[in-house]
Amino acid sequence: QVQLVESGGGLVQAGGSLRLSCAASGSIFSINAMGWYRQAPGKQRELVASITSGGRTNYAASVKGRFTISRDSAFTVNLQMNSLIFEDTAVYYCNADVFAAGIPSSRLYWGQGTQVTVSS
Repeated sequence: QVQLVESGGGLVQAGGSLRLSCAASGSIFSINAMGWYRQAPGKQRELVASITSGGRTNYAASVKGRFTISRDSAFTVNLQMNSLIFEDTAVYYCNADVFAAGIPSSRLYWGQGTQVTVSS
């Protein structure tokens, strides 16, 4: 019954900014790491950014220096996207490595995705 819900997607002009948020809820004991993936039409889903429980971050080369991932309390992860370009257009998915309450091992959960469209 763990759920991840993304918000903040939309349509922006190239050069603009968006801030995505993802909130995990349900029977959560802890979360090891959270991240953002994206999938453009006809392409494979790719990692955009991730952050561990210790605050270590990882970014795709294509977004490094433009995007910033952060993790808030209450099982929330954010993705600040600046200097957006047309190639950033995709459905963005939140994921989390979650220890559910009462379950001895973690598993990966995914949100439903939020559309980001960058117009040129």
